Amino acid sequence: MPDIAAVKAALTAQRIETPSWGYGNSGTRFKVFAQAGVPRDPYEKLDDAAKVHEFTGVAPMVALHIPWDRVDDYTALGAHANERGLELGAINSNVFQDDDYKLGSVCHPDPRVRRKATDHLLECVDIMDATGSSDLKLWFSDGTNYPGQDDIVGRQERLAEALAEVYERLGDDQRMLLEYKLFEPAFYTTDVPDWGTAYAHCLKLGPKAQVVVDTGHHAPGTNIEFIVAFLLSQGKLGGFDFNSRFYADDDLMVGAADPFQLFRILHEVAKNRGLEAETGVAFMLDQCHNIEAKIPAVIRSVMNVQEATAKALLVDLDALGEAQRSGDVLAANAALMDAYNTDVRPLLREVREERGLAPDPVAAYQASGWQEHIVADRVGGTQAGWGA
Repeated sequence: MPDIAAVKAALTAQRIETPSWGYGNSGTRFKVFAQAGVPRDPYEKLDDAAKVHEFTGVAPMVALHIPWDRVDDYTALGAHANERGLELGAINSNVFQDDDYKLGSVCHPDPRVRRKATDHLLECVDIMDATGSSDLKLWFSDGTNYPGQDDIVGRQERLAEALAEVYERLGDDQRMLLEYKLFEPAFYTTDVPDWGTAYAHCLKLGPKAQVVVDTGHHAPGTNIEFIVAFLLSQGKLGGFDFNSRFYADDDLMVGAADPFQLFRILHEVAKNRGLEAETGVAFMLDQCHNIEAKIPAVIRSVMNVQEATAKALLVDLDALGEAQRSGDVLAANAALMDAYNTDVRPLLREVREERGLAPDPVAAYQASGWQEHIVADRVGGTQAGWGA
């Protein structure tokens, strides 16, 4: 049986990175519904992120998005984060919102556009140097809409060339995390459509390039935990973008669509040492809270990851292994289901109380008065997303 003290220690050590854009007015590309009290600049995004960490105790990292979080002085922004008990995490690039990128960014047929896109990626590494961030996270909307629109192999070669240039610019303690997406906004071919394509590019680049698994970026029925287990076994799982999707798109709260899938993913992570700091797996949220209150939604998302992690840590690996070796299919499945069906909320409340935290982070936030404060204090919150 699992050692409860070890389970508690792992839950206490867990770190979940929240996205700066999750705190601002952002949502789908069809409509962004503005909310009162949202941050007006990156500094106020960090103020809200600090509240999530204050009440959960496991969210000290905040990912930035450039240019949405561009400031004149990144050292000052880092100091602002540190004063609030936070660190600046992954730097996310943006090569999908400019008119020049209609036919692609680093895969564009025009070398001028490719140069512009690559220069932006290099700028993001400069920002990493200033913030002390170790992760450059790349997602490309590049692709084509029609057969014959462009050379499929040629686009892969352009992608590889840009990635290689950026890879060479990384410092010794920095890495490149390459994300993939099944489709959209490119409807015929997508240049990084799956984990295999991302893995192939990262393998060619070297040890500082790893794959990001966005849990919403897969075809229905895809066995995401297989992808996670394989990448972990090869040392190429750089991190997660946690979110949910019911149909084709993502950005809903992690664990909302299929909490059993989230458990299965984190079971593979826990079983294969992915929770250990030495593996470097980054657990990041990538969500837009369009109709729900933002800070409570981020807190709830962190709690969803915690609950799935706790269940994964409760799997009796000895019993599971014995059943697998003996070919006892039902016993092996039962070992997973027993853990999944465990109500871990009392355990997590106990872990929080032992750390001096409120047992219910959402209720503690609601009672803190922060929401009322920011609604009264902030006027004119700016959109942090697509500009829809």
